[in-house]
Amino acid sequence: MLFQSKIDPRCGYCKRGRPLEDGQVICPKRGVMSPGGSCGSFSYDPLKRVPPRPAPPVLPDVSPEDLEL
Repeated sequence: MLFQSKIDPRCGYCKRGRPLEDGQVICPKRGVMSPGGSCGSFSYDPLKRVPPRPAPPVLPDVSPEDLEL
């Protein structure tokens, strides 16, 4: 999913955008943008995108009696 061909454009992972200290992105086309913003010159950089963490596994309920030998 990280290297999909159809990706929602976001300034946070555009090749042209550079991160600023306060969570903003500086774009040579539009200036200071929010990481969720986008424009028509979006170019995807997969190395800038941080995928969401996977959900933790759901463990079955096991009573202490089930674990006794």
